[in-house]
Amino acid sequence: MPDAYILGMESSCDETAAAVVRSGEQIVSNVVFSQIATHQPYGGVVPELASREHLRAIVPVVRKALADAGQTYQSVDALAVTQGPGLAGALLVGISYAKALAFALNKPLVAVNHLEGHIHAVLLEERQKGNHEINFPLLALVVSGGHTHLYLGQQRQAGWTYRNIGHTRDDAAGEAFDKVAKLLGLGYPGGPIIDKLAAYGNPNAVNFPPSQIKHRDRRTKGEPVEAASQLRFDFSYSGIKTAVLRYVETHHMQAEIQTRRRALAQVVRPTLDDYLTHTDSQTLDLVASFQQAMVEDLVGKTLAAARASDVATLFVTGGVAANNQLRQTFEREAAMQGLPVYFPSRPLSTDNAAMIAAAAYPKFLAREFAAEDFSAEAGMALR
Repeated sequence: MPDAYILGMESSCDETAAAVVRSGEQIVSNVVFSQIATHQPYGGVVPELASREHLRAIVPVVRKALADAGQTYQSVDALAVTQGPGLAGALLVGISYAKALAFALNKPLVAVNHLEGHIHAVLLEERQKGNHEINFPLLALVVSGGHTHLYLGQQRQAGWTYRNIGHTRDDAAGEAFDKVAKLLGLGYPGGPIIDKLAAYGNPNAVNFPPSQIKHRDRRTKGEPVEAASQLRFDFSYSGIKTAVLRYVETHHMQAEIQTRRRALAQVVRPTLDDYLTHTDSQTLDLVASFQQAMVEDLVGKTLAAARASDVATLFVTGGVAANNQLRQTFEREAAMQGLPVYFPSRPLSTDNAAMIAAAAYPKFLAREFAAEDFSAEAGMALR
């Protein structure tokens, strides 16, 4: 079969990305324009600003991805774009541009689920390493700023099918990291900052009890009764955010936080030394304890789900998969279960378009092209 070059586009949140991937297994180019500087003053992603930044960036980012790959609009075999889930306005920028390109070039367009993209980020890099033997059934933890999901994956012919066996009932894990960092005056994005600072604190200083989920979700629309009764492994992170807030209040940490917030605001690009200079030992202990509780919950529930489903392979992917302690804990605990665990590289953990182009390849082979009237699905499910 001849090689197929797919141009992927991703605009689901606050990264405008484009990439060219050959036959689902070789990254030829991968360009990501980050909006961190735009959203940093607000301590989180502002949807309206994200959409405007995507409008500014989408054309030059796609052009650069093609140039880096030595390809042209005419030479690629197909286009791929994220359909959802994500911010509706942000998704529409990528979709509108991809539709226009596909129409003008008379090229097939593949619509991709962002969550499946994260799963295929792992598969893409394993194939680049020459590893084409992934054993099934497979369990994937997709953990990021907007998602915390557990999927059982099976390969059916060229494509994949998924069954969700766990999700967060409230906040995603990455959102909890970001909100706690904002509360403590550590800036945005909070996950990488907490990951670095946690190494300097005592992870046993503050006891955060695990979340207690006493009832399952109501059956979602269209879900069969037998699926609703199956064992689930759900997450909840609103409670630990509240616990951190209560700790700050009862230990009178507000003045220290305000001082730190003002000091770091004067630094354009704070380094680790800048954070350490303005972070007291009590905050370092709180950060380390928070991260340990989060990691233990994510690892514990994921491995319990792996045992219950008797899976052969574990994928851990998404932005939070870049966390050092999470990776180390998964590697250690999964090895004790004899379970192989795979992560994407750190550049492919966060949102990117290479994963979208890779996930599109099986659909391209099966000729599962997007309808002309398809649109963004902010709450798109993965099946």
